[in-house]
Amino acid sequence: MTRRWHARELIDLVLDDGSWESWDVPVDQGEVSEEYAAQLRKAAERSGVDESVITGRGRVRGREVAVVLNEFDFLAGSIGQAAAGRIVAAVRRATAEGLPLLASTASGGTRMQEGTPAFVRMIEISRALMAHRAARLPYLVHLRNPTTGGVFASWGSLAHLTVAEPGALVGFLGPKVYEALNDKAFPAGVQTAENLSAHGILDAVVPAEALTGLVDNALATLVDGPTAPQLVAAAPLVTEVAGLDDLEQLDAWEHISRSRKPERPGVRELLRVAGSRTVRLRGTAEGERDSAVIVALTRLDGQPCVIVGQDRSRQSAAHPMGPAALRQARRGIRFAEELGLPLVTVIDTPGAELSPSAEEGAIAGEIARCIAAMSTLTVPTVALLLGEGCGGGALALLGAEHVVATEHAWLAPLPPEGASVIVHGDSSHAAEMATHQRVPAGELMRAGIVHAIVPETGDAEAFTASVAAAVVGRLREVAAG
Repeated sequence: MTRRWHARELIDLVLDDGSWESWDVPVDQGEVSEEYAAQLRKAAERSGVDESVITGRGRVRGREVAVVLNEFDFLAGSIGQAAAGRIVAAVRRATAEGLPLLASTASGGTRMQEGTPAFVRMIEISRALMAHRAARLPYLVHLRNPTTGGVFASWGSLAHLTVAEPGALVGFLGPKVYEALNDKAFPAGVQTAENLSAHGILDAVVPAEALTGLVDNALATLVDGPTAPQLVAAAPLVTEVAGLDDLEQLDAWEHISRSRKPERPGVRELLRVAGSRTVRLRGTAEGERDSAVIVALTRLDGQPCVIVGQDRSRQSAAHPMGPAALRQARRGIRFAEELGLPLVTVIDTPGAELSPSAEEGAIAGEIARCIAAMSTLTVPTVALLLGEGCGGGALALLGAEHVVATEHAWLAPLPPEGASVIVHGDSSHAAEMATHQRVPAGELMRAGIVHAIVPETGDAEAFTASVAAAVVGRLREVAAG
């Protein structure tokens, strides 16, 4: 188990030296019993703070942030009415001043000494946080050991990006309460940060010592503006049908064959070559995680954006892109809209999962909801057809304002082999079907589906840089109106 950090220690650890400004005013606990008053005095003496929460503002590598910090040594970090009021006041002030909000929790939940009146204040905290998010302001949460009960079930679970310290106990139900109520121990390992991260409930496990770097990288995308592009395309972008004659003349099946080569660069290479300050959002935050889709905050060749990309290296017959992957994609789409960030989608899939479990997991509905979410965005959007674009899984991420395709990319309602089976009763006519259905990028441009094509010249690194330059160039054009 990692060391237990106190609230004031975190201020010194995470914030720039000398930048802390407290927002707290003296606490008024109202009329309370002598017994409870004595507990409050003892808690203050033990912890060195006047309540279980301290709030204020500071800087993280020069960027202003509002901060809400739990102090576990004050009655196990429990949230009473005074603490709740302090949180609400801080969130509302952060919203009014246009500040990102960073919270670090360590709490057993609602304060039992204050009962229901304290319990229901979690609604007021949540309402203030949703107003903060509605103002397109970032909310980041770091869960410390332990974070349980009403804190985890309210402001601990409403962030855009949620991480926890290694080994932290994080859960809704306190294990001691479960054991007392059920006369048996809660299963070991369920309520650990690592297990929740593996299940897509948390985005990452991050020690407090690394929190400054994480917040810095996130705010570099969420707060900082674009910088001048550095990448240069290896060959001129094709933006007119007349320019298609300059590309290598291949039949449809050859394009498909080249797009399926294992060594072909994918979204991971795109992030490696062109991305900086990348922060991954892992999972749906609702108990699912599927590595077939990558969701990330990044600066793509200097342009802040959200990337939602189908990862060709994580898709196979044994692990196709399932409903959870599309729910992850939809989380990224919502994230971009909520925070006013440009969105880049990367299409590179042999198709969505076709199975009984996918049907029961609402695969069709998730495709429809991704299409609907893409079609109603107000932020700048660019879709990159990077390789295989097969079926509804590809269509789910295609509906951007501008579509860029690589020279050998393609889009079809089914794999050509499947289309051949439907039309001819076997898969031997796949190449013929690919030609008939006009699936290659050049045909897609002629049909008005694709707006620009990246020639595939040079080595993999140069090709990836060309793709990034093309996407960012189009994204800047869309953003400029």
